[in-house]
Amino acid sequence: MPKVSVIIPAYNAEKGIERCVRSILNQEYKDLEVLVVDDGSKDHTGEILDKIAKEDERLVVIHKQNGGVSVARNTAIKQARGKYIQFSDADDWMSKEATKLLVRTMEEQKCDMVVADFYRVVKDNVSRKGNIFSEKPLTRQEYAEYMMENPADYYYGVLWNKLYKKEIIDQYHLGMDEKLQWCEDFVFNLEYVVHADTIGILSVPVYYYVKTEGSLVAKNLSLTRIVQMKTSMFSYYDNFYKNVLDEKTYRAERINIARFLIDAADDDMTLPLVPGTKKLGEESVPAYFSSDYASWPVMVYYMKKAYDQHYNSIALKYELTLQDVKILSCINDSDHVSSRRDIADFTGMNKMSILGALTKLSMKNLVIFSVEGNNFKMDIAPAGKDIREDILQAEKDVRKIMFKDFSDAEKHEIHMFMQRICQNLKDSI
Repeated sequence: MPKVSVIIPAYNAEKGIERCVRSILNQEYKDLEVLVVDDGSKDHTGEILDKIAKEDERLVVIHKQNGGVSVARNTAIKQARGKYIQFSDADDWMSKEATKLLVRTMEEQKCDMVVADFYRVVKDNVSRKGNIFSEKPLTRQEYAEYMMENPADYYYGVLWNKLYKKEIIDQYHLGMDEKLQWCEDFVFNLEYVVHADTIGILSVPVYYYVKTEGSLVAKNLSLTRIVQMKTSMFSYYDNFYKNVLDEKTYRAERINIARFLIDAADDDMTLPLVPGTKKLGEESVPAYFSSDYASWPVMVYYMKKAYDQHYNSIALKYELTLQDVKILSCINDSDHVSSRRDIADFTGMNKMSILGALTKLSMKNLVIFSVEGNNFKMDIAPAGKDIREDILQAEKDVRKIMFKDFSDAEKHEIHMFMQRICQNLKDSI
């Protein structure tokens, strides 16, 4: 049985469906199934999906007559076998670490739902979107209070930046309201959160949302039509807060709750030159060089890229740069780092960049300096405990990738060889 079921409704999605599905199948996390509902597509969507399904048995394609996105999702939910449910839209795609980080947050924080940051994609531009930063899971009421500040934000309303428990969906017979033509995902989230005791926050963008021209949310609706739809939805929203807040708090927050009626659906803007907007591809660590030749330099290249990709997720989580995390990793991997020269030698960065980074890390109380006898020493500060743990976890994840399908005996043998190789190289330099 797969641990995660990823559900994708698809209608005439031939332009993006292969990228979407392969981004999920090619993730670092492998214990999943992908349920794609071909909702009566009239283009080549079904053919594309059937072709990929022959290559990977984890892809399950459900062909049906067109019934709408809610019916499609409900169809897949009924067939899902996973402990957790994840959603995607056919035009979008996920990062390589998406499901792994969502599941890890769910299980380490012992929560009932996880909400993650995401990337907003417009043509060649991408920007990060997220509303909450919390190192601990939120109670239902705490999460509801955050949502009250910006109720129409996509962060709260959509399905694709979240991880759900299938047992909660089944126990309370939750699903998409097939009568609704608008905001059915938001209503599902409201109904789910009522039954979620704690909500985990993943402050790492794991999903790429593409603004699709012609979709309901992309159309220029009149103000009158928006108000009509908002008014019809308000009863769901208002009832949610009646269930989540005590009567005294509910009465005190009525004005804030009513903000839902005037806030427009908000995924913000992604424009060139606007702070936070990058060219697509610059938000991650790419690997442009590609070779099937198994040489030592090629292996070292791929290993470095793998570490950088995992360190980059840590940088995004704690609002640091990749260079900052590499410096912290260097300090963590040595018990006698005493100068910028040591760090520069290990990371390949220049000393001036390291000086600026160390100053910033010190001001954030992440690095401390001490003197032991005649020795000057740097170390990760107690405030950086979580970052240190994430660095160790990232290194463990990379090793897991490197030694996939290796036996314990092979891993031990390679470790012994690695020690000898490192010593030989060290002695020769």
